[in-house]
Amino acid sequence: MSYSYASTAAVCNSLDSTNDSIKKSTTNNATGGSGDIACNISPNSLQVHPKPLVDMKVKKGCNSTDAGVLLTTEEELLRKPSVSPEDVLGLQKITENYLCSPEENVHMIDFTRFKIRDMETGTILFEITKPPTPAGNKKDFDPNAGRFVRYQFTPAFLQLRQVGATVEFTVGDMPINNFRMIERHYFREKLLKSFDFEFGFCMPSSKNTCEHIYEFPPLSEEIMREMILHPYETQSDSFYFVDNKLVMHNKADYSYSGGP
Repeated sequence: MSYSYASTAAVCNSLDSTNDSIKKSTTNNATGGSGDIACNISPNSLQVHPKPLVDMKVKKGCNSTDAGVLLTTEEELLRKPSVSPEDVLGLQKITENYLCSPEENVHMIDFTRFKIRDMETGTILFEITKPPTPAGNKKDFDPNAGRFVRYQFTPAFLQLRQVGATVEFTVGDMPINNFRMIERHYFREKLLKSFDFEFGFCMPSSKNTCEHIYEFPPLSEEIMREMILHPYETQSDSFYFVDNKLVMHNKADYSYSGGP
C-alpha cells in the first residue's frame, strides 16, 4: 500500500537539490504543534497516545559525503544480516526493494505527522497527519503501509531556496540513544543529493518533533525541465538507523508537473 500526497499550495517547494546543499535540523521532544491542513492518506496507522514532555534539543544536519566509502550494490546489501550507514552511502542508484523488513523496527518508531513550509514566507505548503487505526481485525493491517509516498507538486516547487520539513514521530518503550537518518535523492539514476541527520536521544514512550531546514542552490534549467517533463522519475530512499543498524527504510517518488 502507498500514500499519494498532493500539494495544497499555489507555490510549492523542492526536496531535491544538488550535492552541495546544506541542511540543519531542530529536534523537539515534546507534544506536536497544531496544523491547518488535513491529511488525505489511507487510515493504516497506530493510535497515537499522549506522550511525556522532554527538553528541546537542537541538532545540525550535514551533507552525506561518499568520499572514501566503498561502492555497494542493492544485491550485496540484501544478502547482509544487517545494513550500516556506510553501506547505503555506497549505493549509486535508487533501490528497487526495501533493505529491511518492518519487523526490524523493534523500537516501534512511528511517523505520525509531516509538514513542509516555505522558510521565507512561513507559508505551510502542506501538512499530513496519520489518522487512528480503524477498529477491525488486526490481520487486515498492512505492515508495509506508509513505507512508500508519492508526492505531486507544481513546477514552482523547484524554485524555492529554503524550506523547513517538520516530522513528528513516537517511539516505543525502549530509549533510543543513536537515531540517524540518511536520505538520498535521485533523478533517474543520478544522485542529486545525500543528507545525513542525527536525531539525538529519544526518551521511551515519547512524542518527538524535528524540523529539518533545507538550504540549497538552484537547480539548472535543464535538470528542472527534465524533472518536470518526467514525473516520478525523481525518487528518494530514506534510511533510518539505531546504533548504526538499519531499522526502517522508506521510499518516495515525486512529480513536479502539477498533476497526477
